[in-house]
Parts: sequence; structure tokens; C-alpha cells
Amino acid sequence: MKRVCSLLLAATAAFAQYKLQPSGDPPSEAAAPILATLNKAGSKIVADSGSTLVELWLRSTMPSGPASSEPSVTLPTIPQGALLGVLRFPAKGSDRRGQTIAPGVYTLRYGDYPINGNHQGVAPQRDFLILVPAALDKSADPISDFDALMDLSRKAAASAHPAVLSFWKADSDQKPGFEKQGEKDWVLSAKLGDTLVSIILIGKSEE
Repeated sequence: MKRVCSLLLAATAAFAQYKLQPSGDPPSEAAAPILATLNKAGSKIVADSGSTLVELWLRSTMPSGPASSEPSVTLPTIPQGALLGVLRFPAKGSDRRGQTIAPGVYTLRYGDYPINGNHQGVAPQRDFLILVPAALDKSADPISDFDALMDLSRKAAASAHPAVLSFWKADSDQKPGFEKQGEKDWVLSAKLGDTLVSIILIGKSEE
């Protein structure tokens, strides 16, 4: 019976469908300097049941700095730790690693995962979004101290690992929208300033 139930749950997940809808104003839980950087309308992912899984607001302009020479980076001019948006989980959510994220509002900051042997094969690119509890993130300035940013993000996941979403510059033929890519990943493609970027909002890595 347990095996049958497991197979049924797996089948249900495989055929789940999601819709992209416009979201309203950015959440007031985010600090005023952060709200001032965001697009006024966001993106909302809705399940078949009608429940909202996640809402996201990206910056109206993409922050830019000197181009990085690091390998496997698709957005090399975004400064490390730069604020890129805000995300809200109305109910329990999860990150790319499958870690449970409590309901609430989180800032999204840019980071490249380090080349240290611990992240081999997690993604073709090193660009990631780092989640930080909005209550702990009050400035729109970059958090350039990598260790400090990771410490803040661990509080989002309430674990030893920071909370992350896979993120990259969209392919040239990609169009804005929300679609399934591969067997299990659902990807939002949206404008960050004038640049189309892609974010895996639903799907767990095999790391």
C-alpha cells in the first residue's frame, strides 16, 4: 500500500500544472530602500488548485559593475551580493536544494557558487539567487562580503546551507513566461531591467 501511495504521489507531481499570473504591489514587509528599486508589478505562480505558490518582484534596472572574468558565469557584470528582487512564499516553500523555506518575504541577492568541489554538477552556470529574510535585509546596497551573505541566507533555510535558486541569463531565443523545462523544472523567464533572465522556481537539484 505504501508503494502504491508513493507511485500515485509521484504521478500527481509529474502531471502538476502551474500558471503564471501578474501579482500586485511588492510586499510592504520589505524595507523602503529595497521597495524603491522594484518593478511595481510582479509575477505570481499559481497551482491547479488555485493556491499561490510563490510571488516574485525583480528590480526595474539591473545593477552593473566591472565585468567578472570568472568561468561559467552568464551575468558577469552583476556585482556579487547585489540586490535583484524580492520573493514571497504565502505558504511553505522550498529552494533549489529542496530545503524547506518558511512562509514569508525574502530578498534575492546575486551570487556565484564557489569552485571548491562541493557543487560539482549542480548547474551548467554558477549564477544563483541567494534568499535572505527580508527582516534582516534593510539596504539596497550590495552585500559584498560573501561569508556574511551566506550567514544571512542560512537563516532563510534554517539549516547549515544557504537558501538558493538557480538563475541565469536567458537564451537568445527564450521568451518571457513560465514553462516546464526537462522532466521536473519549472522556469520563470522575466525581465531584470532590460535583460531577460531565467529562474527555476519549482524543481530540486540532484546534488
